[in-house]
Parts: sequence; C-alpha cells; structure tokens
Amino acid sequence: MSENQHPITFRELAGLDLSRLKSVGSGKRKEAFEKFGIENLADLLTHYPRRWIDRTREASVGELAEGLDALVVAEVRSVQSSPRGRGPQRVNVVVGDDTGTLSVVFFNQGWRERQLAPGSLVALHGRVSSFRGRLQMANPTVDVLGDPGERPRPIVAVYPQSEKIDLPSWVVRRAIDETLSRCRQRGLSDPVPVEIRERYSLVPRHEALYDLHLPETFAAKEAARRRLAFDELLRVQLVLVMRKRVMERDQLGIAHRIGGPLVRRFLDTLPYRLTDAQVRVIGEIERDLADARPMHRLLQGDVGAGKTLVAVEAMLVAVDGGHQGALMAPTEVLAEQHASGVSRLLDGLRIPDPDNLFGERAVRVELLTNRVTGERRREVLAGLADGSVDIVIGTHALIQEGVEFSSLGVVVIDEQHRFGVEQRAALRDKGGEGGRAPDVLVMTATPIPRTAAMTVYGDLDVSILDQKPPGRTPIVTRHAVGPLGSSEVWADVRERVADGRQAYVVCPLIEESEKLEVASAEETKARLESGELAGLRIGLLHGRMPSADKESVMDAFREGRLDVLVATTVIEVGVDVPNATAMVILDADRFGIAQLHQLRGRVGRGSHESVCWLVTSPADEATPGLVAEMGPRIEALVSSDDGFFLAEADLELRGEGTLMNKEQKGRSDLKLASLRRDRELVEIAREAAFAIVDTDVTLSDHLELKDELSLFLRPEDEKFLFKS
Repeated sequence: MSENQHPITFRELAGLDLSRLKSVGSGKRKEAFEKFGIENLADLLTHYPRRWIDRTREASVGELAEGLDALVVAEVRSVQSSPRGRGPQRVNVVVGDDTGTLSVVFFNQGWRERQLAPGSLVALHGRVSSFRGRLQMANPTVDVLGDPGERPRPIVAVYPQSEKIDLPSWVVRRAIDETLSRCRQRGLSDPVPVEIRERYSLVPRHEALYDLHLPETFAAKEAARRRLAFDELLRVQLVLVMRKRVMERDQLGIAHRIGGPLVRRFLDTLPYRLTDAQVRVIGEIERDLADARPMHRLLQGDVGAGKTLVAVEAMLVAVDGGHQGALMAPTEVLAEQHASGVSRLLDGLRIPDPDNLFGERAVRVELLTNRVTGERRREVLAGLADGSVDIVIGTHALIQEGVEFSSLGVVVIDEQHRFGVEQRAALRDKGGEGGRAPDVLVMTATPIPRTAAMTVYGDLDVSILDQKPPGRTPIVTRHAVGPLGSSEVWADVRERVADGRQAYVVCPLIEESEKLEVASAEETKARLESGELAGLRIGLLHGRMPSADKESVMDAFREGRLDVLVATTVIEVGVDVPNATAMVILDADRFGIAQLHQLRGRVGRGSHESVCWLVTSPADEATPGLVAEMGPRIEALVSSDDGFFLAEADLELRGEGTLMNKEQKGRSDLKLASLRRDRELVEIAREAAFAIVDTDVTLSDHLELKDELSLFLRPEDEKFLFKS
C-alpha cells in the first residue's frame, strides 16, 4: 500500500454515494436503499442483518414431513393470486428443488405476489401441514435470498424488510459484498486503540464487518457482532465520560462544610432511625459535597425508600454553610406536594443567625411556580436574591430569566426522565458565589437496571437506596379479569370507604391522545357514580384541567372530602395521601411495568394495609396479542414490589428501546448492542472510555475516534463536547 493510501475511515465512506456501486447504480434500486435511510457507504455497512440462516441445517423439499417445523430453501416456480371476492385473499405459490415441490399459501398478504418472483431463491420457515393430499406451508416466514445462480453460502444474512420497499436481502448483501471487496486493497481503518482491542479480545473492524455480513461460521459472526456492538457502546460511553470529565475539569464547585449544627439538629429531631441505605447514601453525597469539584450524582430509590429525606439533608448541608438549596420538580402538583412535605420535615428547625435578636431564626422554605404571582412572587424573588430564602422548591420557573440566587449551593432535580441535560445545565448556570457551580443531585423513583443507568445517566455517579423505612405497610397486588373480577374490585373499594379509607381509580392510557384519556376518565366517573360506586363522593383529576381546579380537587381528596379520585396518569408521580389504601388501574395491560409500579406506589403510604387492583379484559374482548404479551408484566407486579427486580424484568420483556426517550435519540441508536444481552460489553465499553479519556480528555491524540464521534453524534452532543 503506498504511503498516501491510508486505510479508509468511516468519514470517507460517509462521503461516498451508493451510486458508485455497480450493483446499485443511480436508478430505482438506489431509491429503494434511500427509503431505508441508506444514503452512503457508511450507512450501508452499518445496516446490519436482523438474523442469519444456517443453510447447513436446511431440509430439502423431499425430506419434509407433516406436523414438523422446518426451514427449506427452494426456488419459486409459480405465483398465483385468488380473484378478489368473497373470503380471504389468497396468494398460492409453488416452490421446488431437485427433490420435489411444495405448495405455499398466504392469506391476506397480497403483496407477496410482488415479492416472490418466479426464479428467485427463498428461505421458508414454518409448520408443514397437509391439504388435499399435498404437503403445504401456510403463512410461513419468508426471506428472499437471491438468484438461484448465486454461489451458495453456508450462512446467509437476512436484512430488515418492508412490504412497501422492494429491497430484498440478496440485493443488500450484493452491495455490501461489492463495498467490502473494493475496500480490501486499502483496508478499513480501525479507530479503537490496539491495546484496548487486545485487552478485551476484539477482532479488527474490517474483519468484523466482513464476518457479520458474509460469515463462514457462526463463531465468526458472533465475534463480529461483539466487536461492532462494542463500537456502538464505546461511542455512547465516550460522550458520557467526556461530558463528565469536562464538567469536572471546567467547573469550580463549593467545598461544603460537613456535619454543621443545622444538619445535626435536623437528624437528631427525626422521629425514626434512618435505614442503613440512607446512611450509606448520605455518606456518598457528603463526600461529594466536601470536594471542591461540583457533584453530579443520580439518586435512585424505589417508591417509598426515603429519597426526599436524603435530598433535604443535602440541601441543609448547603444552608449550614450560608448557601441555598433548590429542588426542581416536573409538575406544579409535585412541586406543591414537595413544598408542603419539606416544610413539615423542617417545621421548628432553627438556623443560627448573628443578625437576629435571638441569635437564630426558622429555616425559610418557599415555593416558586408559575402560579405564584404578584406581590408573593416579588417577595420570593427578593428573598432568593438577598439570601433570606434558604430552600426554594419549584418547577421550570426556577430556571427562568429574572430568578437570581444569592449563593446557590445544592440543586436537587426530581424525576430526571422529565428533564433533559440542558435544563440541568441551566440550573447549574444559576451558579453559586463567585461563579462556582452548585452541586447537583438528580432523584428518580423509577429504578433502572445497572447497565441502563450506566448508559442513560453515564455522566452521573450513581447512589442507590435499596431499603424501605420500617413501618411502611406492604401493598397487596391483585389481578382482576372481566366483569366478575370487576365486581370484586368495586365491593372492596366500597368496604374500604365504609371503614373511612379512600381510593384512586386510574383510567387507561390511550396512545398519543390526552383528549381521549380525558373522555375516558369523565366517562368512568359518570359510570361509577350511577353504578358500582353510587352514593360515594367521587372527584375527577386530569392533565387538561386548569391548575387551580387540579389543586382544589387534590385538596378535597387530601382532606377527606372525596372518597374516590378518578384520574388519568397525572397522579403517577408524587401524590401523597396516607389515607388512600386502594388503587384500581383499569385496562392495566395498556401500561408498562415501570408506570404500573409508580402508580401502585401512591397507596401504602400510611399505616393501613393497602391493595392495588390490576384490572384487565378477558382475551377475547381485547386484542388477543396484547393480553398474551401483558401476562408476564402483570405476573411480575403481582409477585414483587421490588422496583429493581421489576426494572430488570421490564428490560427482559420490553428491550431497551423504552429506556431511551426521544431526548436521548443519539444514545439509543444501538443497532446491534443490547443493554439486556450485552451487560458485560456495557461495562468494558465504560472502562475503555475512562482509559481513553483520562489520558486525553479532548481526544486530541485519538483524532479518528473523535471524528467518528462527531459523525455519529447528535449536533447538540457534538456542540457540548467539542466546543467546551
């Protein structure tokens, strides 16, 4: 290879159009690739197979037997579509090889006629049955492998298909084969340092791409998948670790004094002992607070694990040193709830104050949301600016212009998944004294599996509260199906109300339509008032109500003037009414595990035994697939109230797509890597990222890796990292 012929980088491949390939050209075939989002050669090589067919294990047509599942590769001999009329539309196909022919029938899949051209080679996988004395397969899975003249390969890659786009697997494979063959002379560059590849036994990238798309053995395919999945995870971890190190390097924090008089008084006056987990986590947080580098920590705790107390202790450390604490919540209802909870916790707590005639004053806690207006708002803003407000609790209103702090020391952000990195940064920028960044503690009540936490919150250190304080009553979770089950549910609610307790009824989540959810809640309230719960005092709460109406309904429920609250998922987070002991979730199969667990956590907050009813429809009334798929979720919730166990179960059942919201799109473009399957790879990618970044925080000695990050990153991640 001549000196100016360096190996080809992904950046160069991204600059090469598909039309350079003889097997693609510039016509309809190129358009089909583009509809799949494949516009250049880098897109093409990272368009990975969805599965692989082992042709060494296929049956010939002559070997097929009725009643068995089989994989058969054969040539399409004829295709015929039934005339449109009565009955389901049928496409009849005959396939064959040297040993015989097989009938294949597709019902209501008219597009198969276009897909299965006579003369093409197809892989069929399905149950062999008998019809009118002939063997047949009905609605098998089908992969078009290519022309019968193509060299048979032992393992055939199958690519994602769409009935609307004519792009069979063999066309993709041929384009990839041509690309890799034409790269062979110069080779493909590998930006991952050799010592990291050797430490973790990773095959070179060129070999990995070849063996993933055109494998000779399954062992080679697996080694290739491991390497390319590692690359995806390394890119994610590099972004997170660089973000973490850049913040630590560029920001001066406040070295707080630990164990001051205010914190000691607060802990001494608590009417209960802290759990071991709370003691451990407070220790982790205090070590961060004592350091001059700003804290960036995630506090994970299950529903009812005592996160608020830990957060208050952290804010009091700031107040002890003459700084301020701020707690930011995602909704006004939750901010108001926190404000009353924190005020109760700190009631009677006094802070030493030399300017006060008595040498001390009460800790001042204020609420700031968009509902706090006029003179009251001016007072709170003035108190924040002159330092007389010690702790402020609010919503996004805290990061608006015009909100100035005297010396912001500790920021607590509740329910992180509602806030992007940008809001965290905006609150940090409100700054402590002398431009010092405040310490940031992010709380989430949605337990997250360890690998996911490392990926979604990898720029934060993680603390886990995995114990519940004594005295919280366990919640019994029960499943009710159909009308018979429902009558048991409503009888239980009436009985509890007769005993002086209260209940929530949560209406189904209706995809993408808040309007429909409101209608469903209104309809449920009307039905219960005239039917199953007639005579009880029933209130309604949903997200489209004006704030003042929401608050008055919540007040009425808190004060016991309502027996039952019918609501949408607006009550998912933070609503705290110890007297409510029954939670009824209608159409529970429409919710995910994490959300059901959150909703369930609204009861069991007092000393009375509580129940959560998960109500579903019988299979024949609902979409059968939905109920069948939901089974294990309901089962998991009935069997456990451990949020961390449920988070792992959720990851197993749903995969990781759900962990990555739209805000984290750049991070969720994991095509091969799976947080569920690749736990070991997540850990080694994070280890490798620290090894690279800790000796080269701006990647100036790893220019190709840096260039590849900017190729794969979202613009805002790139802006943050490369302009910091």
